[in-house]
Amino acid sequence: MRFDLISIFPNFFASVFEYGILNRARTSGLVDIATHDLRAFTQDRHRTVDDRPFGGGEGMVLKLGPIYDAVSSLNIPHKQQRDPQRETVILLSAQGRPFTQKVAQELAKKERVVLICGRYEGVDERVSELLCDQELSIGDYVLSGGELAAAVIVDAVVRLLPGALGHPDSSRFESFGAHDVAEDVSGGPPRTTHGSGGILDYPHYTRPAEFEGRVVPEVLQGGNHDAIRLWRRKMALRKTLENRPDLIEKVELSEQDRRLLREIEAELRRGSGEPA
Repeated sequence: MRFDLISIFPNFFASVFEYGILNRARTSGLVDIATHDLRAFTQDRHRTVDDRPFGGGEGMVLKLGPIYDAVSSLNIPHKQQRDPQRETVILLSAQGRPFTQKVAQELAKKERVVLICGRYEGVDERVSELLCDQELSIGDYVLSGGELAAAVIVDAVVRLLPGALGHPDSSRFESFGAHDVAEDVSGGPPRTTHGSGGILDYPHYTRPAEFEGRVVPEVLQGGNHDAIRLWRRKMALRKTLENRPDLIEKVELSEQDRRLLREIEAELRRGSGEPA
């Protein structure tokens, strides 16, 4: 897989991709990440990449010309001729659709992803119209530029590539998983792990079993795989209900999930002093 990052600050990424999973993926040849200086595609002595907005207003706007030339230099097919299954050009923008784990999974299936890092007050709208397949935003807030967003997207996508992580199941059993894969292995011993199925991950613990009065739940210290799995599912549902209740409304819940949610809601009411 290849990423091409277009930015006025290409050196921003110099250290970002030199650690951990991303570095291993690069050095092993699993992914190729190239950065491109937008100023190299300007035509004036001052290497100007921005200009005043038509209609007036605050700030400056990234010009279409340098970005158009930068994307053209990458030898990626024009927007109308692209194979959407293989390649995509993305503008990073606060106006884009939310970047989620599902989007990361979609991008991980492609061979090439071009990320255009916005700056200043915005980017000439014709960049999106002529060059980009989509706009993405990593959150409902405004950043100084798209470089941080690009780093986030590259990290989230690369860790989904086969061979990027130390264990092939590591990216399957975590928050925002596409589906519950706890029963994928048939005929084997029961898994203690419960796939997230689109909700948040369950709490994790390691040694020591007790620290400053806080004790690891007893069920995790036993050997009952089914009990551990049920506890983890319940705690994942509870964490989701408390921190991201919007996710509960988007996932397909089993009858067991609904029963656990009723238990959790009763426990929360008791904890708040409300009638159960």
